[in-house]
Amino acid sequence: MANMRFAVGLRRLIPFFGYHHVLMFLIAAGIILLSLLLAGCSSTSPGIPNIFLISLYYQNYPPSFNPAQVDPGVTTAIANIVGQAQLEVRVGYFGICINPDGGAFLCSNNASSLASQVSVDQDPLNLIWVASTFKDSIVFPYLIIVAIVLAFICFILLATFPGWHEETDERGSERDVKPFPSRPVSQVALALIFVASVFVLVSVLWQHTASVAASTIAQDLGNGSVKSGVGTTAMILGWFGFALFIIVTIGLLVMILSISLLDRLTDD
Repeated sequence: MANMRFAVGLRRLIPFFGYHHVLMFLIAAGIILLSLLLAGCSSTSPGIPNIFLISLYYQNYPPSFNPAQVDPGVTTAIANIVGQAQLEVRVGYFGICINPDGGAFLCSNNASSLASQVSVDQDPLNLIWVASTFKDSIVFPYLIIVAIVLAFICFILLATFPGWHEETDERGSERDVKPFPSRPVSQVALALIFVASVFVLVSVLWQHTASVAASTIAQDLGNGSVKSGVGTTAMILGWFGFALFIIVTIGLLVMILSISLLDRLTDD
């Protein structure tokens, strides 16, 4: 009986679930993904240290040799300096996380406070300082922040779209009616989500290129003793957020063009 009531209630609700509600859901999902991306490495909450742009850590491995290396023997000197260090540093948009000895992560937006909690033997090549330089000089989160604000405004505009409601016709019978949304409001919403999509695209491309470049250079400089990597989770969050915004942009464009076409047909 309870399942039947739920099914009947759901069947009544579905007709009142409009096209713009789907777009609103996609915008909300995109905002959540981008917010998680910005929150990476900002705290020790579960999962947050795993959202990072770049990771630097000490690890002994066979160094690579190349004819372009003037002094290949420097790798031995670096290995002697590193010793048994195993510290790992992860960089996010607004924070840095360190794992000095394979235990729990320590996270902060202040690199100096993190550096004061480790010894010279744990970070002999100053990877915390290198990570801080990357965060302060290369990472630029503000395009994503603006994109989130624009997307939220678009979400609010979509919430103003008219929904289904009952009207009484000339015969006295009730029928469900849904008016077209305002064209100016639709166009403003389209412009906002389009600009947000462009901002996210630029920021994610910037993030990807900068992270890969910094990761490669850091590993080459610490050849044989330092490894680095790019955060896969951060890349997925960024690209999925962009994809959702693009879908909303296309959806709004199709809706506006469809309404314009219907207006022309009815006028004719």
